[in-house]
Amino acid sequence: MSDSSWILHWNVDPIMVQIGPLSLRYYSLGFILGFYIGYAYMKSVFTKRGFSKNALDDLLLYVFWGTIIGARLGHCLFYEPEVYLRDPISILKVWEGGLASHGGTIGVIIAAYLFCRRYPEIKMRFLADELTFPIAITAGFIRLGNLFNSEILGRPTGGDWGVVFDRVDDIPRYPAQVMESIVYFLIAFLILIWQKRSPWLNQSLRRNGLMFLLIFTSRFFIEFFKEVQVSFEQGMALDMGQLLSLPFIAYGIWAFFRQIPTPKAS
Repeated sequence: MSDSSWILHWNVDPIMVQIGPLSLRYYSLGFILGFYIGYAYMKSVFTKRGFSKNALDDLLLYVFWGTIIGARLGHCLFYEPEVYLRDPISILKVWEGGLASHGGTIGVIIAAYLFCRRYPEIKMRFLADELTFPIAITAGFIRLGNLFNSEILGRPTGGDWGVVFDRVDDIPRYPAQVMESIVYFLIAFLILIWQKRSPWLNQSLRRNGLMFLLIFTSRFFIEFFKEVQVSFEQGMALDMGQLLSLPFIAYGIWAFFRQIPTPKAS
């Protein structure tokens, strides 16, 4: 903490543990925690439904690779296409950074679809609703990982308060990563609690729609507190993160508010 009680200096080493050439970053730990909690949650769901452990283990692999591949391709295509068109091999260098959450979301959707093709007894709409909590909780941990990496920075506060990321510069900034992380955790537990109390929310795709609506609407507004990620966003009324959020918000509104026909009595 500096002389001003309103400024926090952040200078945490992003590497949590280093053993020779191997290292564990807080960012990686965030991924691990999110997937571990998500796996435990889905294990409970699959056990109640009588689905096999093999299906659960396969789901973990599908979602993991869908997240990584989608997030990497999303960053390459949405934010720096010219860089990766010049050097396509660099797309594989995930360890150098560059993952986009919107791409990761698309990757998970495709992975879930392919998983349900392999296991036709598990319906896509059911899986979409049940993945709501794991996705939201993992998103929260990933944003905490961004904090430890001193990335996804907030805009300068313009005053003598905020967070100074000493590894980057000496400017007080909005803690955008923390803001986003807290919101995602709140959304995850809000839906988890509500689904246990409301049969209405458990109707097909409502939970999934609510997650998309809340996460991407909050993402849209928190973007106003962030620095632009790439130079072409300078001067844009809405940045790339906001533009990419709009289709997900539209889907969330449709899925959450749509009328579900009442089954006819036999």
